[in-house]
Amino acid sequence: MPMLHIMSSVLVDVGLCIGLHYRRLIGNNCCAGPEQDNDAHQIGSTVHSVTTLSFFVVNHLETSHMSRRHFLKTGAGAAGAAAVAGTGLITSAPAISQGREKLVMVTTWGRGLAGVFDAAQRVADSVNAMSDGTLEIEIKAQGELVSGIPAVFDAVTAGQADMYHGADYYWVGQHPAFAFFTAVPFGMTALELNNWYYHMGGHDLHRELGEEFGLVSFMAGNTGAQSGGWFRKKIESADDFKGLKFRMPGLGGAALGKLGASVQTIAGSEVYQALASGAIDGTEWIGPWADEKAGFQEITKFYYTSGFHEPGAGLNIGINADRWASLKPHHQKMIEIACGDANSWNLHQYLANNATALDRLVAGGVTPLEFPDSVWDAFGKASREVLDENMDDEFFAKTHDSVMSSMKLSSRWADLSDGIYTRQRSRVTGG
Repeated sequence: MPMLHIMSSVLVDVGLCIGLHYRRLIGNNCCAGPEQDNDAHQIGSTVHSVTTLSFFVVNHLETSHMSRRHFLKTGAGAAGAAAVAGTGLITSAPAISQGREKLVMVTTWGRGLAGVFDAAQRVADSVNAMSDGTLEIEIKAQGELVSGIPAVFDAVTAGQADMYHGADYYWVGQHPAFAFFTAVPFGMTALELNNWYYHMGGHDLHRELGEEFGLVSFMAGNTGAQSGGWFRKKIESADDFKGLKFRMPGLGGAALGKLGASVQTIAGSEVYQALASGAIDGTEWIGPWADEKAGFQEITKFYYTSGFHEPGAGLNIGINADRWASLKPHHQKMIEIACGDANSWNLHQYLANNATALDRLVAGGVTPLEFPDSVWDAFGKASREVLDENMDDEFFAKTHDSVMSSMKLSSRWADLSDGIYTRQRSRVTGG
């Protein structure tokens, strides 16, 4: 039984023991009168206070740094259980210990942020529905429990929150291999990423990396191919990036830095204000639908529809490993299934909305653009340098090789099947 439930039962049952013992004394007193009734009332109030205090204590322990395993190992939990056993009472456990669990999820997204927050909400809603209320995920959006992107990772690894939803490439400062589970420059499309993750060793590598930080990790969303971004002026050559203040996380941002850009990592909920105020000169975000929702078209009209940095960006769930181990197997399976569902659902949410959103943007005066080949070549050179700089790390190199091998196999068949078909479909039907 998790420590939370043990402490709840111990403290509540101690209160019950006090009340029952006093009631027995009063019942045996043939002269009991108003004074004893008043005493009983006071004791009843005390018992109520003890019970209330018990839930405060266990809720505090739930969100503290204390490891549940450490608590049990110190003997405090065992001593409390022994105290209850010593009373000889068989009591009914309170509702909180009758198989019900709550997980607090922090996110890197502002509440309601199109697509990305939807994926987090999809996971929570699916788990809540499948478990029939026995496992609840409570979402805390960016700024509600913790503020800033790094604080999300820290909160979960420290046990202050149970899980996060975000993009794992935000954690490249912790380990550069985290980038592979969201996106790397000139990396995998969404289809290729899912092939690798579910069938060619990607999930195993994700779990292996997570273990180093006390996390259990899953894919739980995908944006599809992301746009090149919003700029205040056209990009004619790679030199136009020199001194440009541009928002781009992950290894793609590191590649832009090699072209001379001043790269910023800003939480999604803060990007609009940064662009509007001039704190940054440009930004990538996601794609036409999410970008339209964010309102970037109100600030600038130069929009590059294809980028090198995130060709199929995965979104991720990370769960504190100790908290994961405390869950029942069927609850663990529900989370796994919910993450897989969100991964597919979220990708198609973006794909279903992007084309019509782009039509609206163009009608509103936005100019869709494509980077010149010379700029793409500069992106490629800088991206190779960034990847090569991290190959000294054994796990990064192992993951990189696994990704590249899988990507070559997936893209080769896709070119010979989907590629030929879509080209011929357009030729034959004119669509």
